[in-house]
Amino acid sequence: MHIAVYLPLLFPLLAALVARSVGERLPPRLATWLLTVGSLVLASASTAVLGMLAVTGLIRIPLLARLAHDHWSAHAAQRHDPASFSVAVLAGVLLAAVAAMAVRMLWRRARALARAATEAACLPGRDQLVVIDDPAAEAYAIPGRPGRIVVSTGMLRSLEPAEHQILLAHERAHLAHHHYLFVALAQLAAAANPLLRPLAATVTFTVERWADESAATAVGDRERVARTIGKAAIAARRTRARSWIPSAALGILGRLRPRGLGPVPRRVTALLAPAPSRHAWSIAALAGLAVATALCVTEAAHDLEEFLELAKHASHS
Repeated sequence: MHIAVYLPLLFPLLAALVARSVGERLPPRLATWLLTVGSLVLASASTAVLGMLAVTGLIRIPLLARLAHDHWSAHAAQRHDPASFSVAVLAGVLLAAVAAMAVRMLWRRARALARAATEAACLPGRDQLVVIDDPAAEAYAIPGRPGRIVVSTGMLRSLEPAEHQILLAHERAHLAHHHYLFVALAQLAAAANPLLRPLAATVTFTVERWADESAATAVGDRERVARTIGKAAIAARRTRARSWIPSAALGILGRLRPRGLGPVPRRVTALLAPAPSRHAWSIAALAGLAVATALCVTEAAHDLEEFLELAKHASHS
């Protein structure tokens, strides 16, 4: 196989380098879509490449070559395959590892969504909004059928009445646009290829930015939304919120860190700046990377097909 087979294993590094810039420069809705789809494409490509390399090693084993439907020649495979056997073995080990991590992540996310749906169904009342009596300042949206918005009395006391509408607009955006699915898919891709973790982290940020911009559009005041987010985060830190929330839930606070406000300052800064525009170079960079990945995988698949045909003909001659 040519060098093209190895490039999809390295492209995620390039994507990781531009992920944060894409998340901050592009409109958050567009950035979320591009990063999520890009993560899935790159993860699928790297997994496919590992599978192709592993196959070249399997057919070098005489017993497996004879058991194959086309009866490949293990000797011809050893003689003509440009990929070394050690590379094929390493690819097989990595493939097994990433497959296990991806299955584990898929199981965890499925369980989290199921628990969230159960939690949403068990909340009191039938309204979308549920107010809980808790002095800790907290607010989050739980996916389900229907999805629910949970707000604590501590959060409501920390904000002015007009800011309550901003809070609810943010949480409704999470449910209306199914942001939890974008986060879950990006995390699944990162499990299949750990080099994509920066993209998954950026998707977690951009879905919050998406909800921020939706709230700003709803109330027509970006600065007020920025102030509300800042006040909510400070109130949460002061009241030590986040003792437990469903892992699939999303909220106006995003993911607060134990000793900081996480990405909240970046979100506030973005809201105080002009609304982001479409940067052609960012879109072109990700699109170009996706196209290059597809071409490399196609070329690698073609090389593997020719290699298998060669091994097949050698066994019949």
